[in-house]
Amino acid sequence: MTALTAGAALNVDHTGRPIRRRGLMLVLSSPSGAGKSTISRALLADDPELRLSVSVTTRPKRAAEVDGRDYHFISLERYREMVERDELLEHARVFDNHYGTPRQQVENELSAGRDVLFDIDWQGTQQLADKVARDLVRVFILPPSTEELERRLRARAQDPEDVVQRRMAKAADEMSHWAEYDYIVVNTDVDQAIARVKAILTAERLRRDRQIGMVDFVNAMRGEE
Repeated sequence: MTALTAGAALNVDHTGRPIRRRGLMLVLSSPSGAGKSTISRALLADDPELRLSVSVTTRPKRAAEVDGRDYHFISLERYREMVERDELLEHARVFDNHYGTPRQQVENELSAGRDVLFDIDWQGTQQLADKVARDLVRVFILPPSTEELERRLRARAQDPEDVVQRRMAKAADEMSHWAEYDYIVVNTDVDQAIARVKAILTAERLRRDRQIGMVDFVNAMRGEE
């Protein structure tokens, strides 16, 4: 089966120009090791209409990181100011550092008809649902089994044994929130999982309420002002 290109996922007029639409917020959540990051990378590589949400963080920048690409690195004072002014769509403290999603950069992308990809957990997803439910599409990635999840975590050879065990313990809690999502994809085969998430993205782009230029398009064909 041939995958749809990004252009084929959009309605166009007789000149080939896309009909104006509002972007959407695509959230991917999963327990560590279920394949969320692999799927995210594939979507971003294949789709020029999709942008990755870049969070703010108060933690120090690592040597290989680029400010504005990996994170927006800010002071604790600036972070607190953004929270107080409701400039963050979601935010959380992770250990001794703070993270959040800037509202304005996301709104700019959505207004321009571009979609924003979020790689966040269920708690961040719930915050987004409370603030911007109409723009949100929630996808939860599940492993085919807990045994396979543990095998994948060990195959990465990135974490010591105690970290693997903590990730497995946390996975049970994370998976309990599957029913809070709009779509569930079981990642038995990663290529198939990528194709399914692309199909979800295509369908959501074609929703009537997101195609804000459709009224003008149809009226023009009917000869109305």
